[in-house]
Amino acid sequence: MSVVIRQPGVVLTDHQFQVPLDHTAPQGEQIEVYAREVVAAGKERDELPWLLYLQGGPGGRAGRPLGRDSWLDRALDDYRVLLLDQRGTGRSTPATRQSLPLRGGAVEQAAYLAHFRADSIVRDAELIRRRLLGEHRKWTLLGQSFGGFCTLTYLSLAPQGVREALVTGGLPGLRSSAEHVYRVAYPRVARKNAAHYARYPQDVEAVRQVAGHLAERPARLPGGGLLTVEAFQALGLLLGSGTGSDTLHYLLEDAWIRGASGLELSDTFLGGAQARLSFADGPLYAVLHESIYGQRSVDGGPTDWAAQRVRAEFPEFDAALALKGDGPVSFTGEMIYPWMFETDPALRPLRETAEALAAHTDWPDLYAPQALAANEVPVAAAVYHDDMYVDTADSLATADAVRGLRTWVTNEWEHDGLRTSGGQVLDRLIRMVRGQV
Repeated sequence: MSVVIRQPGVVLTDHQFQVPLDHTAPQGEQIEVYAREVVAAGKERDELPWLLYLQGGPGGRAGRPLGRDSWLDRALDDYRVLLLDQRGTGRSTPATRQSLPLRGGAVEQAAYLAHFRADSIVRDAELIRRRLLGEHRKWTLLGQSFGGFCTLTYLSLAPQGVREALVTGGLPGLRSSAEHVYRVAYPRVARKNAAHYARYPQDVEAVRQVAGHLAERPARLPGGGLLTVEAFQALGLLLGSGTGSDTLHYLLEDAWIRGASGLELSDTFLGGAQARLSFADGPLYAVLHESIYGQRSVDGGPTDWAAQRVRAEFPEFDAALALKGDGPVSFTGEMIYPWMFETDPALRPLRETAEALAAHTDWPDLYAPQALAANEVPVAAAVYHDDMYVDTADSLATADAVRGLRTWVTNEWEHDGLRTSGGQVLDRLIRMVRGQV
């Protein structure tokens, strides 16, 4: 029996679904996928259209609503919303360092996780749509970041289930390999670094001091992880969000404290760094990250730690080189590196599994360009100008390749505009897809 919870302004209903691990073998092993239905209070019995929210990631569980917060406030004016904990996340059958050993060794774990990409997520969603809505009733998709990637996969594999699609910061390159993704990403991250240091010029020296200290003495984080120079640079993940540069600056303000033996990195700083670097809440983000770009028709080989390989082409991200001079130390961005599976206790037990996935070849295609060229589903997409996480040029090329897709290119918001705009981004996309703007 479904659990129903009331919060101010909303009614929440739990749903649990059995889905095949491998949708090509529907009678085989089953896993659970959890979803939370959200409807405005007083509209519980109304015949509302459904909106499926596809979360960013990979490996991100859906947000936990606190009443009519964030973009939900606008969505609930028109829709009954379904928040999906994508397979392996949240209250769905978990895939973590604690649960994956039940599958066997690294080879078996990697084979299991090969079924956790966008194509499987979309097939889960289609099964759920038929069970909740019926065979012929369609729903609206809202895809944020990686959820936008899933939306393009949905339009490729099962457009018959989609009434309209809304994408925020998540139009993928349909023919982009992992290597290409990172080769065009590093220059964007460099621009975000330049913007940060222009805003906070005092941080040039502050970052050099921390990096220089860590180069000699990596610090132990409160949860047991290791803060190396490379891990410190990975805090640049913050720079792609609307307030990320400010958050990074405030973190650096608290870097030092005078202890019994002199200046040392403060617990406040180390705790803040851990909160932003640990993958304990979402290990699949790291384990599956590069596999989301694997497609046999684009590059049949392995992804093979593309971010690490391509990084060598951009010496401005070499902290040791920067510290030999007097220039700034550059932060990195949304890159996953092999060393993360040594420094993060949540990832360390999954190192061999990640290696097996990095060596995996012949990933199935995720997008069907011919189907997208003949698309009949109304689609509206917010493309954030110079988005640090998703390449704008790739997004616009994809927009041109999808029939009927309308774009709104804006620098008013960063990648997290859906969450931070108070419903403005969602409202604009809804009006676009309806032809009102």
